[in-house]
Amino acid sequence: MERLPYGRYTREFRQEAVKLVIDEGLSVHEAAKRLSLASTTLSNWMKACKAGKLGEVGKNHRPLTDVEIENYRLKKELAEARMERDILKKAAAYFAKESQRGAR
Repeated sequence: MERLPYGRYTREFRQEAVKLVIDEGLSVHEAAKRLSLASTTLSNWMKACKAGKLGEVGKNHRPLTDVEIENYRLKKELAEARMERDILKKAAAYFAKESQRGAR
């Protein structure tokens, strides 16, 4: 699951995340990890739920536009591609070094 920028989540998503902890008995840390959330975010939602104010969380945020969501997705994809490229560069250098040792 992808994280949304600036912690903008739907009311339904927040409710389902809280249900994972309450109904399914997962720890806050485990549920947050499964949902790609920060543990502190889910902890705050749990506190708001216990106080009966979960529906008010994020009330002042404006919804993300399609362009903002696409921009975020592309930035994440680029970061992953760069990470993969860096891993491949290191692997290629390692194997090139190993093949030079074997040729001697």
